[in-house]
Amino acid sequence: MLALLIGWLYGPTLVHLVGQWWHDPNFSHGFVVPAFSLLVLWKDRARVSKLLPAPSSWGLLVVSLALCLLLAGMLGAELFLSRISLLVLLAGLIVFFWGWPFFRAALFPWALLFLMVPIPAIIFNQITFPLQLLASKLAASALPLLGVPVLRQGNIINLPALPLEVAEACSGIRSLLSLTTLSIVYGYLMESRLSVRILLALASIPIAVVANSLRIVGSGLLVQYWGQDAAEGFFHTFSGWLVFLLSLILLFIVHQLFVFVARRVEEKP
Repeated sequence: MLALLIGWLYGPTLVHLVGQWWHDPNFSHGFVVPAFSLLVLWKDRARVSKLLPAPSSWGLLVVSLALCLLLAGMLGAELFLSRISLLVLLAGLIVFFWGWPFFRAALFPWALLFLMVPIPAIIFNQITFPLQLLASKLAASALPLLGVPVLRQGNIINLPALPLEVAEACSGIRSLLSLTTLSIVYGYLMESRLSVRILLALASIPIAVVANSLRIVGSGLLVQYWGQDAAEGFFHTFSGWLVFLLSLILLFIVHQLFVFVARRVEEKP
């Protein structure tokens, strides 16, 4: 009955959330997050099964907070609050039925679920435009080193052949969100030290920015020497996958560097 009630309350919210994962490439990584969260719980099942249930009435307070967030999201047409309220509700139910020890055991997989919730549009736009400018600056600094003079005006790189605009889709926000999520997954699966896991998650940000700037540099070279048509169509799609693969390779290299430094610190007398 409780599951049916939750389904009735949050059904439209979940349907819209999955629809955004499917139609918006910026948040398509949302499909991976719940599966990975369940995987973390499954791997930790031996430790969790040893815990004794200690139900706490504080869970009802957390559930009440979740319902208030849901109501505020519905009245204000704010999808982010409605989606976050589901995660708060999940935390409240865990505390109410099993207690705080169970919630502490499930804290990491529960916190991971926040990565599946698309950030609000107002924050998304505040992040996207600075990324456009940063990618434009890095590309405009690299192209002259490759023999292509440029004049940058905001997010527009003026090449001798024609202007190249770094649009919102080329800001790198898509690869940044996906790579940050995958860096957390990779760190959990491949690294046992918490400090290295945190460093890997932080390193994904500059890696995504640099890789996206290299994509813009490649587009600039194609536009300059082979024309605009060469930088569109197949190359534009293929370069996106190529840059993301490059980001994963850079993440692996950075991980090995962190491991090397950590071993040297541990071996130091």
